[in-house]
Amino acid sequence: MIKKFGITSFFNLNKYKIKQQLYLMYSAVVVVPIILIGIFLLLYTYRMMVGYHTELLDSDNHRVRNVLFEITTQIYNISENITFDDDIQNILTKDYTDLSDYVETVSYSGLLDYYEKNYAEISSITIYTDNPTLSDYKQFQQTDEQMERQTWYQKALSQSGVFWQGMSREDEYRNKYWNLSLIRKIPLLDSPYHAVLVIQVSDNYLRTRVDSNEYLNMISVDRGPVFYCSDRESYGQEPPYPIEYDQPYFHHMGRIRVDGQSCFINISALNTYQSDSIIYVCSLDEKGYAGIFNILYICGAVLLVALTIPGFLMYFFANEFTQRVRVLRQEMHKASNQDYELLSTLRGNDEISETFTDLQVMVQNIKEEEARSYKAQINEQELLIRQQEMEFKMLASQINPHFLYNTLETIRMKAFTAGDREAATAIKLLGQSMRYVLENMGTTYTTLKAELDHVDGYMKIQHLRFGDRIGYETRVEEGLELSRYRILPLLLQPVVENAIIHGLDEKEEKGLIVISIRTKQEGEQNLLFIDVEDNGCGMTKETLDKLHQDIEIRDMSRSKSIGLYNINQRMKLHYGNEHRIHLYAEQGRGTRVRLTIPIEKMQK
Repeated sequence: MIKKFGITSFFNLNKYKIKQQLYLMYSAVVVVPIILIGIFLLLYTYRMMVGYHTELLDSDNHRVRNVLFEITTQIYNISENITFDDDIQNILTKDYTDLSDYVETVSYSGLLDYYEKNYAEISSITIYTDNPTLSDYKQFQQTDEQMERQTWYQKALSQSGVFWQGMSREDEYRNKYWNLSLIRKIPLLDSPYHAVLVIQVSDNYLRTRVDSNEYLNMISVDRGPVFYCSDRESYGQEPPYPIEYDQPYFHHMGRIRVDGQSCFINISALNTYQSDSIIYVCSLDEKGYAGIFNILYICGAVLLVALTIPGFLMYFFANEFTQRVRVLRQEMHKASNQDYELLSTLRGNDEISETFTDLQVMVQNIKEEEARSYKAQINEQELLIRQQEMEFKMLASQINPHFLYNTLETIRMKAFTAGDREAATAIKLLGQSMRYVLENMGTTYTTLKAELDHVDGYMKIQHLRFGDRIGYETRVEEGLELSRYRILPLLLQPVVENAIIHGLDEKEEKGLIVISIRTKQEGEQNLLFIDVEDNGCGMTKETLDKLHQDIEIRDMSRSKSIGLYNINQRMKLHYGNEHRIHLYAEQGRGTRVRLTIPIEKMQK
């Protein structure tokens, strides 16, 4: 057989234990969604933060380029003014015979001094010349062979354009400094001499304009080394990042590892004004990735807490819940094995506790029902034993009822033949009574009419004995068909006999026994009331209470009230405990015995 797997199979949790079901549902409803949402949020946060830092770094890089463009453009304009200034041209092209004349001319010019003093972006202005009549004074410096071998000097002489270069210098303490320098040739018309202008940008000024507390900036020009860096340690070193020098508008944003640490990097090229030189600005964010990962770690920790705390709560809840379910199952298992000694309580106030309470009620009902059933079985067994005892006594005392009946019939015929009709009638009534008893021995039901006929025959015999001393009446509710109702056999005759023996024993005349039969509706039940009432001496309340007790509890030592006890037990056995004999008596006013029978159990 091929098993089907899928979402239907997954959600078929009934094959797992309750604790496993809770864990699976927690995983499916809480853990998996939180993990998926958490991964999405972490990735989204990462991309958003990367974009945010990249945008800020690009903005700062753009700021630095604007600063550099402003400075280089200003320096270029100053170089234009110096290059084509007439006084400068005159100083560089004139042959001086007197040094004082040269000093006076330079001092009189004052243009270079003005720029150095009034422009903070200018660190120094130097004009290198090969005019042998000039000496090193102020901004003018005579070249020597070492100077003429400098690459930047030869490059300046070989072209007419301006270019930029990072140049190093040492102070009197041999401290090395780097400056961005504008270099250009000063054309000297009609002169055999050459001159090169070098304007160095102030590093301090550049630092005040470029430096940022957030980012590290490195600046280089063309293929030269770094001439500016925020931490000063990278001056004069090759840029630690790849640059595609062949691209005039090179721009790169990305990620780079510096000293084992991931950094955001933004490299852009600045094409200088009126120059072929390209300045490369590199902005580094050394704290960006660390900040992003710190945020991601915090988010991850929050997600972990969001999973852990509910996980612990689910663990304790699952243990508590399954423990209570396990206890409930154990108690139900005990009840199913007829072990009714259950726990008194089950902690909690939910449906499980209510189920346990229902279980206790059910077990209590079962115990009560079993007790009633057991008691009924005992009563039935006792009744059966007593009935067998009575039948045995009857058989033992009567020897052979059929023989006696046949003998009585023979005697009745002889009396009738002899003309003694009264004796014949008495013998006939006695035979009919014996036949009724004989026919109903061992049967369960007879009709109410047959039972009343038997009582009528019994009273006729008593009339033959006592004459007019005892009277008898039967009062039946109008419309009541006696032959349609079933009744236990020999139920009324012992009651009537008990009324004659005990109720009318002291009655010398006008004794009366009345049998009343009527129906009554009580609640949802239709009941038949059979009252056997005499007008005898009655009894006291104490005697009545004692009689009530005698017909409820069997006492083998007594000889009285056995008939009423048997009738009461037979009625409770067949009709239920609530249907029994009820006695009503009052001293000097007679006694009434009421039999209450449910009609639904009497109808054929």
